[in-house]
Amino acid sequence: MVAEPDKNADVAVDPPVTSPEDAPAASSLSSEVPAGSRRRAVVEALTVAAVVTGAVTAGSALLPDSYVAMAVGLVFLGATWAFVWRGDDAGVEASGLALGGIVLPGKLDLQRLVRSAAQALGWALLFAAVTFVPFYFGWQRFWHPRGAFTLDLEPMKALSDVFGQLVIIALPEEAFYRGYLQSRLDEALPGFGWRTDPTTGARSPRRLRLFGASLGPALLVTSAIFALGHFATIHDPARLAVFFPSLAFGFLRYRTKGIGAGIAFHAMCNVFSELLGRGFRVY
Repeated sequence: MVAEPDKNADVAVDPPVTSPEDAPAASSLSSEVPAGSRRRAVVEALTVAAVVTGAVTAGSALLPDSYVAMAVGLVFLGATWAFVWRGDDAGVEASGLALGGIVLPGKLDLQRLVRSAAQALGWALLFAAVTFVPFYFGWQRFWHPRGAFTLDLEPMKALSDVFGQLVIIALPEEAFYRGYLQSRLDEALPGFGWRTDPTTGARSPRRLRLFGASLGPALLVTSAIFALGHFATIHDPARLAVFFPSLAFGFLRYRTKGIGAGIAFHAMCNVFSELLGRGFRVY
């Protein structure tokens, strides 16, 4: 799904797709994919996104606060199951939703699971190391907290909060937005236009290659829908800012070919933000 990075540059435009391993989505991204199929894919993806956003918005408005997170998570997981997980194994793998093989039938490959978990955690820690310091200073400028940072944590409550962020919030959101939606949109919007091979006449999508990841317009569309979904549940313009971390989650989806790293980094981001809010007594 993700082509190898260009050895001469960190940012480039993808060459023509020449093998299944180079393809950035479940289906071939060549001109052989009928335009009608791509239209059906984008209509399906946007319709599902609209229905799911409507469901989580209604749930957020009508349910007691203590049930909202769980209900929203179940909606995301239910949609992902309906459109990916209940399908064939190849589709699950192509959507990055195998989760180290946990959701696939048959005997669990422990080596694969450990390898996938280590890769996901490693990428998440790398992104945290790169982004958390600038995020902290940006957070300070936005919230203007007063007083010193103080935090009194109860170990069991802290573990419960981390578990909730990881399993109830990050996992369902990444499964739906990056696993289903971004993958499906990648089939519908394979590239930033098309290029024609001057020798063979074959057409292939133009994709941006960044640090080993092959990126398509689905990254931007998914992030916009992700941000609008957050704004729909809580009508605060600041909620639209999640567009930017969504780009990081989507990049990790492309770069690692799975959603594990995005889940881990997503949860880390939420926990870090909560720690700052509580420690400075802002929220």
